Amino acid sequence: MANFRMYRTYRWLPKEKNPVLGKLQTIAQDEGVFKDLKALHEISGVSASTFHGWWHGDTVNPQHGTIMAFLTSLGYEERFEKTKDIDIEKERKSGKAWLEARAEEREKEAPRAKRKKKANGHAAPSMKRKYVGEKREA
Repeated sequence: MANFRMYRTYRWLPKEKNPVLGKLQTIAQDEGVFKDLKALHEISGVSASTFHGWWHGDTVNPQHGTIMAFLTSLGYEERFEKTKDIDIEKERKSGKAWLEARAEEREKEAPRAKRKKKANGHAAPSMKRKYVGEKREA
């Protein structure tokens, strides 16, 4: 499994779907196109299988560009709204403490065995197959 990056101020678990997917589903339902993936594909250019993955499949964190293609095709735009004032220095201290705690947690985890690196883009030496048959003459 790939490493999962967790942020101090935005948290969701890697096995859960990103909360934005629920919002996108609600928009599709409100616009009457949730069950018509073909229509969504035709107006947005995003494949029907992508929408199926968002709402019924294994997609947990869709790409921003795909989200925006969907939203703008239905007449929506992205907006950022400030919801609270913050003290930058206080947040820097909190962030530093949080990062240090995460680093300590990672150090406590059991070290993982590392795979041999690929040599020049080819399989690792231990992964190469050896020829065991007779040599052919040209």
